[in-house]
Amino acid sequence: MGSKKRSSSSVEEEVEGKIDAVMDNVVVPNPLEKKKMKMKKDKKVDETLSVKPMERFKKRKALDKERRHAAVSENEEEPKKPKQLRVGSVADEDHAPVASSSSSGLPEFHIDVFKDLALADGKVREAAAEAMVKELQAVQEAYERMENKDFVEVGLKLEAVKDDGLKNCAPSVRYAIRRLIRGVSSSRECARQGFALGLTILVGSIHSITLDSLLKLIVDLLEVTSSMKGQEAKECLLGRLFAYGALARSGRLTKEWDSDKNTPFIKEFTGILISLASKKRYLQEPAVSVLLDLIEKLPKEALLNHVLEAPGLHEWFEGSTEVGNPDALLLALKLREKIAVDSPIFNKLLLSPFIPSNLFTAAHLSSLANCLKESTYCQPRVHSLWPVLLNILLPEMVLQVEDSVSVSNSLKKHKKSRKCSSSEEEIAKNFQCFCDVIIEGSLLMSSHDRKHLAFDVLLLSLPRLPASFVPIVLSYKLVQCLMDVLSTKDSWLYKVAQNFLKELVAWVGDDDARRVAVIIGLQKNSSGKFDSITRIKTVKDLMAGFKTESGCMLFIQNLTNLFVDEGNASEEPSDQSQTTDDNSEIGSIEDKDLVGTTGNSDFLKTWVVESLPSILKYLKLDLEAKFRVQKEILKFLAVQGLFTASLGTEVTSFELQEKFRWPKATTSSALCRMCIEQLQLLLANAQKVHCTTFLLLLLANAQKGEGPRALANGLEANDLGAYFMRFFSTLYNIPSVSLFRSLSDDDKNTFERLEAMEKSLCREERNCGLSTDANKLHVLRYLLIQLLLQVLLRPGEFSEAASELIICCKKAFDASDIPPCSGEDEMDGDATPQLMDVLVDTLLSLLPQSSNPMRTAIEQVFRYFCDNITDDGLLRMLRVIKKTFKPARHQEAEDEEDDSDDENFLGIEEDEEIDEAKTANTGETDEHTDDSEAVVGSGEVGKRDPEASRDSDGEDDDDDDATSDDSNGGTDDNAVSGEVGKEALDASDDSDDSDGGMDDDAMFRMDTYLAQIFKERKNQAEGENAHSQLVLFKLRVLSLLEIYLHENPGKFKLHLWLSLFTGKPQVLTVYSNLAQAFVSPHIAEGSEQLGQRIWGILQKKVLKAKDYPKGEAVQLTTLESLLEKNLKLASKPFKRKKSAVSPSKKKQSASWTRHKMVNSLAQSSTFWILKIIDAGKFSESELQRVLDIFQGVLVGYFESKKSQIKSEFLKEIFRRRPWIGHHLFGFLLEKCGSTKSEFRRVEALDLVAEILKSLVSTDESGQDASKKVMKSHLRELCDLIKDLVTNMPEKQSRRAEVRKFCGKVLQIISNLNLNRSFLKHLDSDAHAACEAQLGENFVNLKKVER
Repeated sequence: MGSKKRSSSSVEEEVEGKIDAVMDNVVVPNPLEKKKMKMKKDKKVDETLSVKPMERFKKRKALDKERRHAAVSENEEEPKKPKQLRVGSVADEDHAPVASSSSSGLPEFHIDVFKDLALADGKVREAAAEAMVKELQAVQEAYERMENKDFVEVGLKLEAVKDDGLKNCAPSVRYAIRRLIRGVSSSRECARQGFALGLTILVGSIHSITLDSLLKLIVDLLEVTSSMKGQEAKECLLGRLFAYGALARSGRLTKEWDSDKNTPFIKEFTGILISLASKKRYLQEPAVSVLLDLIEKLPKEALLNHVLEAPGLHEWFEGSTEVGNPDALLLALKLREKIAVDSPIFNKLLLSPFIPSNLFTAAHLSSLANCLKESTYCQPRVHSLWPVLLNILLPEMVLQVEDSVSVSNSLKKHKKSRKCSSSEEEIAKNFQCFCDVIIEGSLLMSSHDRKHLAFDVLLLSLPRLPASFVPIVLSYKLVQCLMDVLSTKDSWLYKVAQNFLKELVAWVGDDDARRVAVIIGLQKNSSGKFDSITRIKTVKDLMAGFKTESGCMLFIQNLTNLFVDEGNASEEPSDQSQTTDDNSEIGSIEDKDLVGTTGNSDFLKTWVVESLPSILKYLKLDLEAKFRVQKEILKFLAVQGLFTASLGTEVTSFELQEKFRWPKATTSSALCRMCIEQLQLLLANAQKVHCTTFLLLLLANAQKGEGPRALANGLEANDLGAYFMRFFSTLYNIPSVSLFRSLSDDDKNTFERLEAMEKSLCREERNCGLSTDANKLHVLRYLLIQLLLQVLLRPGEFSEAASELIICCKKAFDASDIPPCSGEDEMDGDATPQLMDVLVDTLLSLLPQSSNPMRTAIEQVFRYFCDNITDDGLLRMLRVIKKTFKPARHQEAEDEEDDSDDENFLGIEEDEEIDEAKTANTGETDEHTDDSEAVVGSGEVGKRDPEASRDSDGEDDDDDDATSDDSNGGTDDNAVSGEVGKEALDASDDSDDSDGGMDDDAMFRMDTYLAQIFKERKNQAEGENAHSQLVLFKLRVLSLLEIYLHENPGKFKLHLWLSLFTGKPQVLTVYSNLAQAFVSPHIAEGSEQLGQRIWGILQKKVLKAKDYPKGEAVQLTTLESLLEKNLKLASKPFKRKKSAVSPSKKKQSASWTRHKMVNSLAQSSTFWILKIIDAGKFSESELQRVLDIFQGVLVGYFESKKSQIKSEFLKEIFRRRPWIGHHLFGFLLEKCGSTKSEFRRVEALDLVAEILKSLVSTDESGQDASKKVMKSHLRELCDLIKDLVTNMPEKQSRRAEVRKFCGKVLQIISNLNLNRSFLKHLDSDAHAACEAQLGENFVNLKKVER
């Protein structure tokens, strides 16, 4: 307020305050001096008011400054006291501001109490008012007892004017009244509240203050003149309002009525308030509030004869509807409620007779719309009219009348809904009309302020709102308005809408009826898109809040009605102008398009179908209750997705004792497919929890002492798949019900055979009790059910696979009651391997185009049957992983490649940076080789004897470049060793398209899908779709392989091949093929997800698994080949692609990351293979090939710059497998001394030191053996030390490494007492060099020798 201009009354008050402050320390000795001081004070006030505005402003600043200085000095002199103590201190003699002197015979009145009336602390204001009135009452009583009042009148007036009408009041009282009336017009701090409180108590306590004088004094002191500016006039008007409010609350008017029934003051007071309310809009509501306070205190007779007859009231009521006066309507409602009589004065606002049904008619509400719309002027506060109106609209006696029984009544099916009483129907009708006319028709169609008001009014109605009224509140226009606002975060109403939803959700609480009503209301009027358009999770969070079975059942029933009833889809137009004005924010164009499609009920029905299974996601119920909820969901999905009614829209099943309904309009095929997909998902989730249910029932029955049969009965009771098949069969056999689509003869036959096989397996499962076969039967049953639904989804695609699966089921469990089909005779003869081959092949053929639920069923079947998988079946799966779009490269292209490293593990390319787009599109470049041709253990076989590969190991890198054909060398994991392997190799096809021993018929179904992918690849220029399909297929097959490795760690399988039994570790087969796929840039780099998945399986399920291949079945030749390739891969340098255009940093980073991962895989694989070799207990002669491989690696390490194998990696090998280092010790010493690379020589010293650490034994028993070994290598060790000390490195760090190594060697020699022998092998030059470079270490060695 400091920046605003102060009124003249404020100036007067400040001047008076200044004078009072001066008088605080002065006690007036006699009345004459008081009179002189008063005259002096009046003179100062007149001077202040007569000066110019600028001078008055300067004087006001000076007064403020003096007052602040006085306050500071007072605080310094006196200790600080609580505000509450100030009032009590006025009676102290030391604090002596008085308005009366004891010499006049009147008690003292401390005028500093007025300061406390303006403080912000309400308790201080109340105490000050009470203290003031108490003192004034004492003064007045003493005044009234005085006989000679003229002397007091002359001497103690204190600004009291002789003609103010307060002749019977003491001068202090008259002064206080004037001071209080002026104080209510002050805007300083809480002056209005405090002075009005004092005036209220004073007028109510001292009856000598007459009403006519008081009313006249209020007008005179707070007169509004034409010369006043806006703020000054406002202060005076507000002062009048507070003064009249004090008078009304004092109770004087009521006492006046009690003493005189014909008193004119009530009528006059009412007219004054009406006149005041008409002056300014901001005065209306508080003026009516003052009048309402008076009305509450007056009897009915006074209201009829005085208030209603007040001047100006009738005209005020008459013009209220035109100008929009909500306060007039509020006053009329309160007056009508008080008098309970219809009066003509209300006819414009309240119809006669006054009943809610008349008040809330559409026509009358339309006439009141202006009054209600204009109530926004008091925002953000809600006008007092609305609570009064809502009390009439929603009386408390019907509060939540329906909620107590709504849930139970809604769950009673085939019965008429409960009839509402007439009063409830009338209330619902009135509320519907109110929302239609006022909320939607007036407020939501208008400005932001009125939209805000609409939300506030609805929030006010929530505590009284039954759940059945929620659809009225959440109407189409309101939900559309919410979506428009919430779709734009910078909307002016965004926080308002957020708060509305927050309060709405809080109102829902744990009430299921409210929860269902709110969800349905929001989604019905947004076509199921409320969350997606508003980008919040209101509906999702509400759906996650169901905790009871009854709530879920109620929700399912409402969703069913929403889906079936044609009237559920809102027919409101989607024009956004219905809920927004020109200045309103609206959502994006996409959001408007979504909302604009509400005429199509399929959007809403889509949400219904998707929402039903999601109910179970967060539901925590016992098994039986959850199963009942699942059954209700299943019945809806099955009825609406699988069947249609041939006659009408309702069908009653007497067997199921239920009535089923369909929409009048035919359900679209897309919705039917969605229902079937959700049905598949529901069954898949039930299958996932089957194992958990099995364990829980097993534990429960064990505690009850029940046997396996009871457990089987418990599982059967909660078998959702069995219930679905019974339900499906019952509906399928009803004549008036048919499938949603017609099937061909082949599909119909397949459909019936699947149904029959499922029944047979179900009977067999019940007979098995607790056994592994029972679990196998269970997963097969669910796969048959998924396949049955898949036949309906995609007819004509699964008939052959279904027939093969039925044959497998029949052969595996001897289901003789199933009619035969063509092709069944092919499964005769021996053996389970043939059966498993067909089963695996069938699963692979189903996998590419299957849905997620069907893949779950396939994985479950594979989990229980993978124990018996054959090599051929396993290779079929691995063949999919290795498949690429890149055709096999011609041998001529391989010969022409300069830097071909086909001998490296899995044919890793020299170029690590691959142009992914080019590789994916063409797969043809001379820069890359087809890695699938050079895989070890991939199922492909070469034409080269393993010895050829051994011969090339000792050659240096220059020769390696010229032997590209060696990539197909080595022993395949799928081939046998020796002559058997050669025969197998000669009989095989060495192309990448080899079927690995599979005939055409067995591979046809899987190859059909692969052929389709390659056909799309050929027809599409970019090939992205085909590539993504192939990657997706590979990922699904990898899931099966991961299951196999989890269920069969270190699995071995003996198989018959060419009349010879050979042991073959299948895990090695899986490992080698997956490693090839990961290393191959055409496979792994084509999809980062695929590469990461292969990496994860190799690390977790193979290399870091607790079990690993071991035993006599492990072929050492296979391990040797894998070891050689992994070591070469670990030595592989990182090379950038030579290109005119520099690759981006992102590609360089990705290439480097991939190189590190491949290198890490090679190292981990080496450790794993050596662990298998160690567990094999091979003889030293058999391990010679392994040592040769490591010797070749060391040759490359010392002699070739291309070898980038890490010394830390070799050191770790020597630490884990010391026998390797022991055999290579002499060779390593020789290479260290002869190498030309100073860096490699120093780096290799750590390898030598690691071997020495394992060679030298610390216990006495091993001293002799260690000494013997050291003697055998002493000459090489002396030569190495001689070379080191005579050719010391230039870098200081390397010299330090050399000295450190030599010190360790000398210490070992000294500990083994080999000093003499060591010194003997050193010549004189070496002696001198050692003394110069090694210093004390060598001198001490010589001393010990002497």
